[in-house]
This record gives sequence, structure tokens and C-alpha cells, in this order.
Amino acid sequence: MILVNDLKPGTTFENEGNIFTVLDIEHNKTAMRQMIVKVKVKNLRSGVINEISFTGGDKVEQAHIDKKEMQYLYDGGDALVFMDSTTYEQIEIPKSRLEWEMQFLKENDTVTITMYENEVLGLLLPDKVALQIVECEPAVKGDTATSATKNAKVETGLDIRVPLFIQNGEMVLISTSDGKYSGRA
Repeated sequence: MILVNDLKPGTTFENEGNIFTVLDIEHNKTAMRQMIVKVKVKNLRSGVINEISFTGGDKVEQAHIDKKEMQYLYDGGDALVFMDSTTYEQIEIPKSRLEWEMQFLKENDTVTITMYENEVLGLLLPDKVALQIVECEPAVKGDTATSATKNAKVETGLDIRVPLFIQNGEMVLISTSDGKYSGRA
């Protein structure tokens, strides 16, 4: 058990049958009232971000999240298939739970799967991934009155904006947090 007063960003805990990770915490203490602890959390099962209020001294159960390195094998229709490289055990994760992450995955990529008591919660992506440009608009000379970027599509199907000097076939780094161009690979 953890006192809610001791929660920090990144801590995972279980409350009312859900698993949360702490994003932000705020302590509010006034003279004649008990401390109120407002915790901004992300539900690891649903991905919903909300705020929970506790009174000072409340306790929550700590949740130990297991992380396992796995290899992305293929798209199995309504699920993605991953394999543990040491035991060769395969698991399937429904596409509906990985809509954002699918834009950055290529076959044979190694990813980190998060699990809680053998329940798959999702996967962690690296901060940036290198993907190849498969289609991009030609750069028009003198077309810099607005922002100097053009539309491009990468090998996973993600549409991004890239600088004018990027050409078809180039490898670029893309931030997995916002899906934006980050630099050349």
C-alpha cells in the first residue's frame, strides 16, 4: 500500500479495479481542513486521462507493471502478433487498442510490451522511430511564403509534414508522441 501523499509522476497504482499511472499531482492544504490530494492519472486499460481526488492519508495498492521486449511479427487481420525472442511465445493484441502505435510499427521491430498480472496493457514505443518516405510532393521553388514544408507519406501509411529538401526514399525520424517530423535518420 502507498500513501497518496507519496505518489509521484510515473508511479502506477490500482484503485477501484483499474490500473493508473500518475501524470501529475497537486496537494491542497488549508488551515482547518484535511489535505486534498488531486492526482491526474491515465487509465492503463482504456487510455483515458482524468483526475482523482483523495483525502490526505488515503492508501492505494501499488501496481507492478511488467515490461517485456517482444518482436512485432505481422498484422493478423483484427490483431497484431508479437513474439517473445527468448521463449518464442506469441501474443495477439487487438488493433483497437493500438491505433496510435500502429502508425510507427514495421515488421520485425522490437517493442516493449507492458503487462499487469499476465494481462497485456499495451506497448511502449521509443521516443523517435526511423521510417522511409514512400511518397512526397515536389518542392516548388519560391514556395516559402507560408511554412516551408510539404506533405509526405511514410512506409507505415502515416501522413506527415516534412521540410522541402526531403525526397522520396529518404529515412526520417518521427516523434512517436505527436507524429511529427523530427529530423533525418
